[in-house]
Amino acid sequence: MPTIDLSTPPPTPTGLLEALPRRVALTLAELRLVAQHAGGAPLPFDLSEPGRAHSLEGRLGESRTSLEDAAYADAVNSLHDPASSLGRRGLLGPDADSDGMIGAVGLLATPRTAVDIDVAAAGARARSWHRQSDDAVATLSTVDGVVFELAWFDTSQWPGELGRVGVLPEDLPVRASSVPTFVDLPFELADAATEAARSGRSDLVPVLAAQHAGDVFDHDGRTLTELEVNAVLRALSLESQGRLRALVADVSGDQTTVVGVVSWALLADGWYALRPRSTDGAHRVHVSRVDPSDLATELAPVLAEVSA
Repeated sequence: MPTIDLSTPPPTPTGLLEALPRRVALTLAELRLVAQHAGGAPLPFDLSEPGRAHSLEGRLGESRTSLEDAAYADAVNSLHDPASSLGRRGLLGPDADSDGMIGAVGLLATPRTAVDIDVAAAGARARSWHRQSDDAVATLSTVDGVVFELAWFDTSQWPGELGRVGVLPEDLPVRASSVPTFVDLPFELADAATEAARSGRSDLVPVLAAQHAGDVFDHDGRTLTELEVNAVLRALSLESQGRLRALVADVSGDQTTVVGVVSWALLADGWYALRPRSTDGAHRVHVSRVDPSDLATELAPVLAEVSA
């Protein structure tokens, strides 16, 4: 059984093609047709049909949800015939070299390890499904559920592909954050402060900071002052502009076993990893500044449990 190691750089490839993952853009209709050619392989997501409008909507007007469902249905229905479009692009047909693409969709359905990544930032939401078995990985990603990117590559190239997931839009506003590059605080404090800000009770944040004075530390183990704790708690709530969640599961057996979850928060100056810890029976969380390229390192210990 191969060991998944994402914490060290991959070996230098011997050729250019070996270094480049294969990628292809597919519409939903094309993706479904490729899945049929892959023996009816199930896709790693469930796109339900747009829900029927509520009986009152005809009299009270359409809801935002129904309008979005209708727009999505129109977009899907306007797609070109998948067989024709794939044939014109040389991706499917008698003379097409489609084994890699079909095999990638097959791998999406029969992996050993599954990593589901959900990213929300700048008002957009992206989803990416990574599936690994032996030395091969296949990924499927989308922002709108209409157009997908399918990629397949060797496991050694996985860290670089994971790093692409958290890359932020160039036009995302970035400013200095009031959160240190590392802070260690009680989980209940972070949770209570976030809930207070979400419910419009930001006046409770100074009270929470005073109650936990002496229990919040920086990277060097220095105790933060009550004023500093107050600033950190406010920033964790008010600076939030996105999140990343990666769920790792072992799907090699008859049942799916969730191994672990990696969570990041997008604050004013970028991503921060949220790492829960239990110390002497107390639940704490480490909040530390990370870059998109760090996602592979964050996932490495979780993936190691799958291959153990």
